[in-house]
Amino acid sequence: MLANSNATANVAVKDLARAKAFYEGTLGLKQVDDMGGELIVYKSGDTLINVYHSQFAGTNKATAVTWTVGDAIETIVKSLKSKGVAFEHYEMPGLTLEGDVHVGSGIKVAWFKDPDGNILNLVDK
Repeated sequence: MLANSNATANVAVKDLARAKAFYEGTLGLKQVDDMGGELIVYKSGDTLINVYHSQFAGTNKATAVTWTVGDAIETIVKSLKSKGVAFEHYEMPGLTLEGDVHVGSGIKVAWFKDPDGNILNLVDK
């Protein structure tokens, strides 16, 4: 039924101006729409990310958005870190930590948070 339909990630934030500075300035996403000051739509590759104002921002304790970045993962992690992004370190079965990148079982992954505490990550595959 939905296999051929596009999906969009939705990220709740408390302060749209602060979120805009992070998603545009830090992550380099391009804004494609602003819907009344309550929702900003960003383009990321062939997908969209809706960043919207909500009182429930930052309450999700799971990953909200994943970017598949291939072999560029270490370069992107280094670039984000130089912009002040702090990476999360988790103890996960089968993965070891190499700097800020978790490695194992043929995968590399790095987690970080936006200013509202939404968990975001980069994966090589």
